[in-house]
Formats: sequence, structure tokens, C-alpha cells
Amino acid sequence: MPSEANSRVVSGFLDYLKIEKGLAPLTISAYTSDIGQFAGFLEKHKRTLLNARRDEVSNFIREMFSNSVDGRSVGRKLSALRHLYRYLLLDKMIDYDPTLNIDSPKQWKVLPKSLARDEMESILRSPRAKSDRKDAEALAVRDRAMLEVFYAGALRVSEIIGVKLEDLKLEMGYMLVRGKGDKERIVPLGKSAQETLSSYIRTSRPVLMTGKSSPLLFAGRGAKKLTRQRVWQIVGEASSAEGRHASPHMLRHTCATHMVENGADLRTVQIILGHSDISTTQVYTHLALDRLKNVYQKHHPRAKAR
Repeated sequence: MPSEANSRVVSGFLDYLKIEKGLAPLTISAYTSDIGQFAGFLEKHKRTLLNARRDEVSNFIREMFSNSVDGRSVGRKLSALRHLYRYLLLDKMIDYDPTLNIDSPKQWKVLPKSLARDEMESILRSPRAKSDRKDAEALAVRDRAMLEVFYAGALRVSEIIGVKLEDLKLEMGYMLVRGKGDKERIVPLGKSAQETLSSYIRTSRPVLMTGKSSPLLFAGRGAKKLTRQRVWQIVGEASSAEGRHASPHMLRHTCATHMVENGADLRTVQIILGHSDISTTQVYTHLALDRLKNVYQKHHPRAKAR
């Protein structure tokens, strides 16, 4: 239920649209739905339509995109909000329009969905042997190692099924990865990934090889090459235990998101992701700015001065 303050604002605005603008009922109905959705978003953040800030408008649009709302619908919602705040300014109910300088939806680069840290930890622990057979345990260890590498190095599916055993420099803590355009990059591996990979190579990979050989680091039973579909299934099964369906692409962006949240600069993230252009990595800019603001608020002696 919308708050009383928001209800009054919406009611006055709708009267304005009907009487002053003479808009069609269908248009008014669409405006009502869009503004009501934004009002509900604000109330979850303990704000109202009258004290909304630019950040709230930006975050609302970002949430729409992350929920796969198409750009045309997002554009209509933004248009409804712009009309609302022009009305509120004219009626002198607010002093500031929070929709000013908000880019049109077609200009947005939207941050892909990522997992929370506890969700990621659960996924990494998820693969379990499905039977008492020796190869079942070997498959579970392989899957855990793959998930660790996805998260440690933000690999693409094509990269993880193509990485070779000789590309792994375990004692040095990195692996060589061939990405788009056959460009080679170095991907660091954390301690957890190193330990899981070491266990996989020592005990599980030989079981899966069944006496055959393969140059690939990750392989199926009988040294068969893994398909893209199989890797998607592995990630999907590991995440379904948490009630959340994740994809390999989501693990890649989770790695980048958590790095930025922990203070990594965008240039470093660009190198790890294998983006040829920094503009592709700049989709994470708002995370870096959020962290910068939090650090500033915490440490600058005048940040909270009044």
C-alpha cells in the first residue's frame, strides 16, 4: 500500500493530467502504474515522492534493467517521472527535480546480475558426489575446481573449456587464458582456487581420464571435451541448491563486482576480464563510486560536518 503522502501526490498529479492536460485514460493509467511502481521502490528505501533524490531515480532505472524490463518500457517510466516532477516544481511542492540529467535508457550500460558473497560461497561448496562410485566423486571435485576458477578469474565459458593443462602455472598462482580474438591474458588464482585445482589434478583428473590423455585442464569421463551446454548445466545445478539460478556469465560478473566492491580499480578489472576497451568495464563505475563515497564519508573529517 502506498503511503498517505505518496497517495496525495499521485492523486493531485492525476487530476492535473485529466483537467489541465486532457490526457487519454489509457495514458493516465500507464502513468499511474509507473509512478506507483517508483513510489513503492522509494518506500522500501524510506523515501517519498517529495524527497526522492537523483540516486533513487538512477537506482530505480538500474533495477528495471536488471529485472530484464525492456528499454522502451523503462523510457516510458522515466518520462512519467519527468512529467510528475515538472508538475511538482510548478506547484512549488519541491525545490529540486531528481530526474534532471538522467540519461535516456538507450544510453545506459547496465550492470549484469551478480551473486551476494554468501550465495557465491554456497555455490562453491555445492557440488557433491551423486553416488558412491569413484568417478562420481571425481566429477564433484572437478566441478568445484571449475567453479573456483570461474569466480577467481572471471572466465568465459569458451575460455574454461579451452584452457589447457600446460596453461596452468599452479605454483606461481596464475593461468594463461585465450580469450576473444585468441588474445592471451594472465588470470590470477587465489589460494582457494589453487588448493581445489591441486586436489583435482592429483586425485580426480586421472580417474576421469580412464587411461586416455587430453591436453585440456577440464574434461569429462574418458577424457572427452566438455561442451558449453554441460558447463551451463554444472553451474545451474550448483546454484539451484540455493534456490537461485546462476549462469557462467553471472559468475564472471560476480567476480568483477566483488573486486570493485573491495577496492579494485577498473583498469585491473579490465585486464582480468579481458576487455579490450575500458569503456566495456565502465559498467562497474557506479560500484566504484559508491565505495569511494562510503570511504569518504567514513574517513574525511568534514564529511559529516553541518
